[in-house]
Amino acid sequence: EVQLVESGGGLLQAGGSLRPTCEFSGLTFHDHAIAWFRQAPGKEREGVSCISSSDGHTYYADYVKGRFTISSDNAKNTVYLQMNSLRPEDTAFYYCAADTLLGLGHEYVSWGQGTQLTVPS
Repeated sequence: EVQLVESGGGLLQAGGSLRPTCEFSGLTFHDHAIAWFRQAPGKEREGVSCISSSDGHTYYADYVKGRFTISSDNAKNTVYLQMNSLRPEDTAFYYCAADTLLGLGHEYVSWGQGTQLTVPS
C-alpha cells in the first residue's frame, strides 16, 4: 500500500521560508514521480512542483519558479519542498502525490493527507 505523509506546514509571515516534507512508503521511488499540489479555499487544486528520482528531472509551476525548490533524499524516502519568499497567495493546503508519470498536468494516483501553510496578508 502506497502511503505519503506530509509534515512541516505552518503559519509564517510574508517573505519567510519553510520546508515541508513528504515521507513515502510502499513504492519504488525510482519508478515514480513525487509531486506537490496545493489547494486554497474556494479554488481548484493546482500543481506546484514534481521530481523524478530516475533522472532527476523537476518541474515547477510558473507561480513558484525561483522561489520553491523540490528535492529528494532517496535513502530516507523523503521529498522536500523548500519554499522561500512566501506570499499570502501561497496560503493553501499542500499535498504530495505519487504517480508513475512525471508532470503537473495529470491526476496522480496516490495522495497524502496534506499540510496547511498560511501566510497572512
